[in-house]
Formats: sequence, C-alpha cells, structure tokens
Amino acid sequence: MTDIYEKINELYDRRREVELGGGDERIEKQHEKGKLTARERIELLVDPGTFVELNPFIQHRSHDFGLHAVKGPGDGVVTGYGKVNGRDIYLFSQDFTVFGGALGEMHAKKIANVMDLAAKNGAPFIGLNDSGGARIQEGVVSLDGYGHIFYRNAIYSGVIPQISVIMGPCAGGAVYSPAITDFVFMVEKTSQMFITGPKVIETVTGEKISSEDLGGADVHNSISGNAHFKAQTEEEVILMVRNLLSYLPQNNEEKPPRNESDSEDDYRANLTDLIPFDAIRPYDVRTVIKEVVDSGSFMEVQKDFARNIVIGLARIKGEAVGLVCNQPKFMAGGLDIDSSDKAARFIRFCDSFNIPIITFEDVTGFFPGVKQEHGGIIRHGAKILYAYSEATVPKLTVILRKAYGGAYVALNSKSIGADLVFAWPNAEIAVMGPQGAANIIFAREIQNSEDPEQTRAQKIEEYREKFANPYVAASQGMVDDVIDPRETRIKIIQALEMLRNKKETRPYKKHGNIPL
Repeated sequence: MTDIYEKINELYDRRREVELGGGDERIEKQHEKGKLTARERIELLVDPGTFVELNPFIQHRSHDFGLHAVKGPGDGVVTGYGKVNGRDIYLFSQDFTVFGGALGEMHAKKIANVMDLAAKNGAPFIGLNDSGGARIQEGVVSLDGYGHIFYRNAIYSGVIPQISVIMGPCAGGAVYSPAITDFVFMVEKTSQMFITGPKVIETVTGEKISSEDLGGADVHNSISGNAHFKAQTEEEVILMVRNLLSYLPQNNEEKPPRNESDSEDDYRANLTDLIPFDAIRPYDVRTVIKEVVDSGSFMEVQKDFARNIVIGLARIKGEAVGLVCNQPKFMAGGLDIDSSDKAARFIRFCDSFNIPIITFEDVTGFFPGVKQEHGGIIRHGAKILYAYSEATVPKLTVILRKAYGGAYVALNSKSIGADLVFAWPNAEIAVMGPQGAANIIFAREIQNSEDPEQTRAQKIEEYREKFANPYVAASQGMVDDVIDPRETRIKIIQALEMLRNKKETRPYKKHGNIPL
C-alpha cells in the first residue's frame, strides 16, 4: 500500500525534474553562450530565499508535429514572486533550455496569471526574456497567447511598473511586450530584438546583416531608442534592474521610497564655474546634475540615444525625482524628433508613478531642417507639450542659460503647468536668440549703417539687455524667482518640501489623445 511519504518523494522527484529544465546538456550549452539559466537569473534578481514559484507543473497540451511525445518542464518559463530590496515583485523568466523558450498556449497562460497577480497586489512586474519566439508547432494559439500578454501590458501600464530584460533572442511578436513596458534592459552580444530576423530580411530584400547589427544592445540603445539600458554581462544588467526598482513606488497609488540622505552641504559653490557665460559655448549638463542631486544617485536613462537631451532618475535630499535636461554638448541642446519622444515618454512615466519632475533648461529651440519638418517634428514636439501639461506631479524648472521660442514654452513653462520656475541671473528668455532677433528687428538700421557689423553688435546687445534677460519674464510672473546658481539645490529642496502634498485634478475623460 502506498503511503504518504512515497507521494511526498514523488512530489520532490517531479520538482527536481522541473527545476532541471531541458537537462544538463542544454544547460551547459546555455552557459557556453555566456548566458545564465532562467532560475539562475531569478536567484540573482530577488533577495535570497524569497522566490516562490507558481504553476511549476504546467505542461503543454499540443499533440501535433510529435509534441505529444516531448516533455516540456514548466512549458519553458518559470513564473512566481519574490522580493527585491525587501519589496514584493512578480516575474517570469523564460527557459531557453525547454523548447528554446518558445511561447505556446500554456507558457502564455503562466505569464498572464502572474501578471494578474502583480496588478491585484500592486507590485512591479519583471519579464526576463530569452525566447525563440512563437511556438510554431502550436499554431495560432501561440499568437493568441501573445495577445493575452500584450493586453495586460497595456491595461496595467501606469498602474504597476513593468520592466523587460532581454537576455537572449526576442523576435517576431515577442518584441511588442517589451515595447509596451516602461523600461527595457539589454545585454551586449547576447541579446537581440527584431520583428524579422536576418534570414527573412535577406530573402525578402536581399540585405545581409548579422543579428547583432540588426537588433543588438548597441543598436537599440543608440539608434532605434527601443531600449533604455545596456550592460556587458547578465549579472551587471540584473544589478541595474535592482537599482532602478529602488527609485520606484510599488504602484501608482504610492509615492517613491524616500532614502535617508547624507548631511551634505546644500550650497554648491562650484555651480557658478560649470556653465560658460557665453550662450553659444557647449558644456556637459551632467556636471550640473552631479552638483545638484545627492552624491552618486543619478541613474541616466537612454544614455546613448538622442543625446541632445538627458533624462534619468536621481535623489535630492533622499527624495526620488525625474530629471529632464537639455544637453548643450550635442546639437546645442536643441529639441529634435528623437529627443522629443525620449523626453515625453519619460515625463509620462514619472507622472504615472508620482515622481516629481525637474527640468534643467538651456535650449535654442526646436531643431530646424527639411528632414525634421518632413519627419514630423511638429507632431513629435507636441508630445512634450502634451506630457508636461498632462502631468500633475510636482513640476519644477530651472532655466540655466537659454530658453528660446516654442521650446521655452514646451519645456515646462508656467503657462503649461509648472509649479515653480527659477532662472539663473544670466538666463536669456526670449522669442528667439538675440542674434536672430536683432537681424530681423533692426535689419534696415544695420543695412543702412556706415559700419553694419558694429551696429549689429550694438543691436544684439540692446536686444539682450531689453528683452532677453530673466527679469522681464520675472516681472510678468513667468519666472517665480531669479536665483543665485549656488543656491539651486537649496531652492529645489525647499520647493519639493512645499509641494510634497500637491493635489491637482484634471477634467474627467477616458484618456486624452496624445499626438503619437
């Protein structure tokens, strides 16, 4: 007669079989590629001893193409929940050693189930992607499985943080789930994303390209903008995910966690030396960020994409903030199509999860050119206006040097909802730069002058003194205060403290219609 202990032993035997995935040989092949297994990745991500697996015994139920004779432990994906930095997270980790991580009906069901649990419990959801795509042998039900995941990505967007980590191939329909999530991480040399692979592209168009050149980490972090972070190893990328989570609330009803900050001197004398007084000389805005935020706290997002704008998360006096900063080091800090998209989506993310937004402004305007106009700079630039106007979190702007034209309005001006706008005393706030304005307004005087160049220089300076200074805007209430640059951090700390309990509502609607 079978006793309970035999059944318990059977249970543990079955668990060991599931945990072994595709077996030792396939695990070894995974390691040879420089990749970890699904379970090794989970162990690195979550706090030790906190992972609880869900649905470990799910199996596929397909009988076509010989699948009835093939076991697929866990159906190629590990799902469950655990803790990161002591806070709950939910996750899936695709197992490339089982069916190449390909997504089938039950594989998708496991992921959808754990996504629903994450939303019900108000906790971040993390997907560790390593998959050959749809399980072709299962036919259209695999595509239906993707649909269930995409739907949840969309309806839980802005409700819980969603993070995708690409740790191997991610092809075909599989790429749309990461594209909907808030942040995408990639690993150099071992992860790729593309709709159609190199072989299909060569067949259809005749173009030859490698998987890495088509959809590798460098491509998506610098050219397409589809990814936000990259790392050299899987271990490094997982540490980056853990760090990112430390800035984020669990869900849209919470505020971000507040850290104890070191007793730093908030008066920053170095700020007066970092920005050239000459408005056309470049500098790296990251040097300003470093002086204003808590030491070592800045986590830049999309560092290599649209480098004329810098975005990222940081802490100021322990409080998490989102930073949107013009970068005069590239394109004079002007706004183009890519930088508009980059900034707008980050602004909306911060607003979704109650993260105050701080804008460091030094902008010449929207970038001119036929390519930009034909590419839709009007539509893309409008996204920034829309995102700032829609946001109800605390919004602060510091005009460091230049704020010209429509870009001045777009970058969190008072007119589109900034709570406070500060300007440094050397700031130039105007419809356009003094050089261009003087050439238009005083064109006849300059042309008829005995010394046109001297007259032009005089008129430029006259325009600068009369119109392009912060006191004109301050007199009209468009700037709340002109501040000593060395007190920038102090003013921001005071403003964040004042705005801590800010509440602002918008008219009822299903949703707005952002110009996508």
